[in-house]
Amino acid sequence: MGTCLLTGRDTVILKMKVSSKDIRMKKFSILFVLFLFVLGCTTQEKVTSLSLDIPEIHKGILKGYLSVDELPNSLKLVPPPPEEGSAAYALDLDIAGKYVSSTDEARKKQATADAHLGFPEAVEAFNIILDTKISEESTPNLYMILRRTVADAGLSTYAAKIHYQRERPFMVNNTPICTPEDEEGLRKDGSYPSGHTAIGWAWSLILAEVFPEQADEIFQRGKEFGISRNVCNVHWHSDVVYGRMMGAVAVARLHANEQFLIDLAAAKEEIGQ
Repeated sequence: MGTCLLTGRDTVILKMKVSSKDIRMKKFSILFVLFLFVLGCTTQEKVTSLSLDIPEIHKGILKGYLSVDELPNSLKLVPPPPEEGSAAYALDLDIAGKYVSSTDEARKKQATADAHLGFPEAVEAFNIILDTKISEESTPNLYMILRRTVADAGLSTYAAKIHYQRERPFMVNNTPICTPEDEEGLRKDGSYPSGHTAIGWAWSLILAEVFPEQADEIFQRGKEFGISRNVCNVHWHSDVVYGRMMGAVAVARLHANEQFLIDLAAAKEEIGQ
């Protein structure tokens, strides 16, 4: 008959040692798996929008980065348009009258150019002041960002536009606009807030990140892009002010969007930032 060499106390100690060893092995295994997971995440290639099939939501307008649920709600963010008889409405009328009576043909020409959001022409609104010119060939990622954010910034204004259906200046003062070919469509599209202004200001905020050394020039051009809607007699001053606000809100939301951030990083890299 054999003799048991382990006492009860020894058995407990041995079990504790084995258990401790098992725990260390399990910890090592978990850490190793986590290491591989992190390594895989950091080395995984990030796909830009250039490699994705981005559909058009309207002729010439690409699907934006933000889903319908992610779009800022302008109806909750902007106040009602100025009421007739108010000081704000009087200011709208004064500024509209100023631009209707303006004889600055060069400014009207620029305002007419700013009215066109189709690509590739639209990038010229900022190429006129940028040292590095934007194009589909030389800055494809940045070009894609500008195309996609037309929808994000523009659509951010539509909850209020549809709700208020504010008449545009030319419908009140019965004077011409820069782009008479657009008049029929504009009559059916609410004036407040300005979608063009939202887009131009959103672009200026994005471009200032990509070209920080020209930020002040870019912001000034973005501001003038919105004022072009006053010059063209298609938006009131207050439309432009709150359009600019909605453009800024849209860009803030975009900075929480992973695909936008991937594209923005690629855009900075392609221009050597």
